Amino acid sequence: MKRSILSAAIVCACAAAAYLTNAKQPQVGTTSSLSPILPVNINPDGGSLDALQHAFDVFSWQSFIALNWPATADGQADSSKVIGQSGDMVVWQHYKESRDIFLPQGKTPPAWGEHNPPPNECNAPSNAILLSQVGKTPNVLDESGEPFQTGPLIDQNGMYTRFEILTNEVMFNYIVNNALYNQEGQSKFAKEADFPQTATGKDGAIMIKAAWKIIGAGDEASTFYTTKAYVYDNPHENAGVKAHCSEQVVGLVGFHIGTKMEDTPQWVWSTFEHIDNVPTQGQTADKSRYNYYKANCDDCTAVNTPPPRPWNPSNKNTPPSQIERVIAIDEATTALNAKYHAMLQQAQSDSVWVNYELVSTQWPTDANSTTDPTGAPAPKFLANTTLETYIQGKVKQTSSSCINCHNNATMTNGKPSDFTYLLQRAQAKGGNNE
Repeated sequence: MKRSILSAAIVCACAAAAYLTNAKQPQVGTTSSLSPILPVNINPDGGSLDALQHAFDVFSWQSFIALNWPATADGQADSSKVIGQSGDMVVWQHYKESRDIFLPQGKTPPAWGEHNPPPNECNAPSNAILLSQVGKTPNVLDESGEPFQTGPLIDQNGMYTRFEILTNEVMFNYIVNNALYNQEGQSKFAKEADFPQTATGKDGAIMIKAAWKIIGAGDEASTFYTTKAYVYDNPHENAGVKAHCSEQVVGLVGFHIGTKMEDTPQWVWSTFEHIDNVPTQGQTADKSRYNYYKANCDDCTAVNTPPPRPWNPSNKNTPPSQIERVIAIDEATTALNAKYHAMLQQAQSDSVWVNYELVSTQWPTDANSTTDPTGAPAPKFLANTTLETYIQGKVKQTSSSCINCHNNATMTNGKPSDFTYLLQRAQAKGGNNE
């Protein structure tokens, strides 16, 4: 397996020294067990680049399992249950959604565990899951925007995919305690953001980005992790959209985890997808149905091309997206996915989580470089077909790379925002924007 990031000798020496030194305790979980406890470090079997990549991929799977463990009413992992048991919200769904943090007129967000009222059109309880419209705008990177080439993602039923971003309590508290939820607070803060790191015995910042599709005709709901959500078309996000809200069953199709781990100031980026999302370019499209691709289609839209404007989720005649994966999931990750799928199925025979796969994990090989603020990430490029749909590939400064892209993120005061664009959502006190 080849990885083109830097000279192998330099990378392996630097990376092995950094990460082997900081493996302070055995990994919380191993590839022989499933655990509801979030991992705090990696435990590489050797110092080669491939060994380090494997260790970070194990870290990603362990994080995915812990975050998707059934939760108690207060959002803690329920140790009396196993991952895959149905009927409960999972841990990360108790995290704070970004629209509960960055409020109109720069208002103080509700406390952890409390919620901002949903729009009147929804007629929903305050703790309802709310998924806003996907009104892609190229100058805003949030739930409804992708960097560079952008646009909504349309499933095979002509329905818009919905996104949400959530933070764990550590990240939420840092934003609130430093008043970074409005522009005035960021201006007063007047320095770079620096979220807490995850370390042994210490929780750090975790950020989740999830992509959901509305379950409709032809979809096999049992293959998705599903939940009921109020799907809201937000008129403030795209011109010409009328406010509309309806309760829908939605299925998880994409899942990003950003972890501010010890000695990784660029964060560790783990990305997962539903196994039926898309085929891979150059490989046979052998599934009877994909979420975002139709085989042998003569009149489909061009592959990996955003739909033309206007973008309006209430339009029932939007042609489905035709998406392919550009960079194949490598053999080592595929083997690791198979191992975790077997473990998940052994723990719960009908586990829905066997239908999700790790695409890869991006991490800094030289985290403390004095010349490269991105830390020479490995792999160089990483894209989730639901979250970076239209910027897949291997073109420098154009194709998707979590660390390279987020390295450009700033707050509204122009200061670096610690590899997250979330803080750009802060509004001014007394403003009338929604």
